[in-house]
Amino acid sequence: MNHHTTITKQPLDIRETGAAVNGTRQTSDKRLFCQFLVFGGCAETGVLAQALAVSRLEGVLYEDINDARGVGLLLMAEDPNIFVTKARRLLQNEPFVSLIQKPELTMFGRTYALGRELDLEDWLLKKPRRTALNPQWSWAVWYPLRRKPEFALLPPEEQGKILMEHAMIGMSYGEAGYVFDIRLSCFGLDKNDNEFVIGLVGPELYPLSKIVQDMRKTQQTAKYIQSLGPFFVGKACWQSSL
Repeated sequence: MNHHTTITKQPLDIRETGAAVNGTRQTSDKRLFCQFLVFGGCAETGVLAQALAVSRLEGVLYEDINDARGVGLLLMAEDPNIFVTKARRLLQNEPFVSLIQKPELTMFGRTYALGRELDLEDWLLKKPRRTALNPQWSWAVWYPLRRKPEFALLPPEEQGKILMEHAMIGMSYGEAGYVFDIRLSCFGLDKNDNEFVIGLVGPELYPLSKIVQDMRKTQQTAKYIQSLGPFFVGKACWQSSL
C-alpha cells in the first residue's frame, strides 16, 4: 500500500509587518519608494524648482555644497511606475535634460519595517514624507551603505544588540532636535549592490557630520560596514508640500 503525504504549502507572505495592536499584528503591502539623483551644470535652480512644482511630483531639490553648479533631487512615490513614467518625462525635458547627471551618486530604495513599529502605515508612508519635506530641516546628507556578509550570519540576538547601540545614538540626536533620518532598503535595486540608503536631515549642517563621526565608534560601523558612500551634502531650495 502506498502512503502519500500531502504537504500543504502556505502562501508566501512578503508584506511589511509591525507591532501587534489589540492582539492583531499590523501588516501592509504599501511602501514609499525614493530616488535620489544628482546633476551638475545647473546655473539657476529657480527654473528647476518651477518645473518640479508644475509636475506635482513629491520631492526635494537640494543645492550641492560641493559643486557650485550642482543639485540633488529626491523624488518619492508609493507607486514605482511613477519613476519610469511621470518622473522620466520630467527629466527628459528642459530644464533637466540639459544638466549633466552624476550616476555615481544615484540612489534608489524603499521604506521597510522591522516588525516593532507601533503605527506601521505612518512609519512606511507618512514619517519619511514629514522628515524630507519639513521646511525647518533643510540641510541633508544622503549616502548608501553595505554591510559585510558576516553580519547576516550573526545570531538574531547579537544583531539586535549591535543595531540597538547604533539606534541609541540616532535617537539621542533626534530627541535633541539635531538630526532626523530616512532609512531605505535597496537590496537588488542598487547597481553597486548596496543594501541601504540613508538620508540625514536637520536644521543645521554640523550635527549631520557629528552623528556620522559618532557612529564610527559603534560595532556596526567599525566591524560590519563594508562600504559607505559616496556622500551627497546639500541644502533644500525647493520642497513639495505635505
